Amino acid sequence: MTPAFAEASPADAERARALRRMKIVATSFLLVAAFCYVLSQIALARDAGEWAGFLRAASEAGMVGGLADWFAVTALFRHPLGIPIPHTALIPKKKDQLGESLGEFVGENFLDPELVSGKVAGARIPERAGEWLLVPENRTKASGQAAKLIRAALEVLKDEDAVGLIERTLVARISEREWAPPLGKVLGEMVAEGRQEPVVQLLADRTESWVQRNPQTIERWVTEKAPTWAPSLVNELVAERAYDEVLKWARAIRDDPQHSVRVALNNFLEQLSRDLQYDPDSIARVERFKDDLLARPATREAIAQAWASAKSAFIEATEDNSSELRGKLDQLAGRLGQNLVADSRMRASVEGYLVRTASFVASNYAGEITSIISETVERWDSAEASRKIELLAGKDLQFIRINGTVVGALAGVVIHSLTLLIF
Repeated sequence: MTPAFAEASPADAERARALRRMKIVATSFLLVAAFCYVLSQIALARDAGEWAGFLRAASEAGMVGGLADWFAVTALFRHPLGIPIPHTALIPKKKDQLGESLGEFVGENFLDPELVSGKVAGARIPERAGEWLLVPENRTKASGQAAKLIRAALEVLKDEDAVGLIERTLVARISEREWAPPLGKVLGEMVAEGRQEPVVQLLADRTESWVQRNPQTIERWVTEKAPTWAPSLVNELVAERAYDEVLKWARAIRDDPQHSVRVALNNFLEQLSRDLQYDPDSIARVERFKDDLLARPATREAIAQAWASAKSAFIEATEDNSSELRGKLDQLAGRLGQNLVADSRMRASVEGYLVRTASFVASNYAGEITSIISETVERWDSAEASRKIELLAGKDLQFIRINGTVVGALAGVVIHSLTLLIF
């Protein structure tokens, strides 16, 4: 297996130093007990008195207790003195079972649907979220995070995938429907309301302007149409006359809203709107135009360019704190916060959704969640996992050794005292 912990973190280094210090302290207690035992033996050999018996009993029991607890603590993580004694090095051997038991414990005690639902309901998440969003600094943070999320989604999404999605959804949906009837209906409403007049006026203005700037075009047209035997002077006079008449005609169209040409154009647009809605031939021609337009490579290129421009604009807007998009996100966050605080129905609806979601996840996916624990523990290297656990709990476990030495010494004194009293 590959060790799960490649390098020691600064926290692990600090835990290792603390563990070494506690091991030194616990071992010092054991050495003090051993020194007292040697001292008691010397005192007994010299018949120093009853205190020597108490000291020997205390130090001897203290050494036994300290050694026994050292063995017990060490046996959790490795073989004591490297000797493969049965039922030692428990954590490396039972690592997988430990992971399974830990996963089952979490699933049974922390992922119970009723418990999770109660915790979510009691947390008042919607109300607290609303109060948090009402603070301007928090609202700015929320809108900033939303902008980052939008930017990340746009950057991850490939352009060809986005174009394909647009083609399969928007373009395909547009191509399914006939274009002519809705276009005819819109055109008919515009003509009925007179909203085409600005366009007609623009055409009239441009026509008059073009005639005024291009007298040579009319002169050339008259010259080309005139008989070859006609004198040039006559052609020039006819051309000038024709130009004046055409210019007068163009200005009349421009200045008179009720001019016959403008009326004819309006009538044409009105008839076109009816044809687009009800004439099969006109509808068929528009459909052929639509199919040809959507099938052209240029259409896909236009969609790709439009998407690239929109994507670039959105990304730039998310990076600019003063952009309209960031302002809208901030306003949206503010309205959401106000609604969550003031609207009890909305708050209850959001809370109910969160409770149902949490209960559903706990009921249906508790096994998958707890399996992460057991599978993660299974992937750990046994020795490295044992080292990690020892770093986390070993410092506190050294107190067992200290307590064993101290309690053993006290027990030795009590036993020696009872022995003297009884015998």
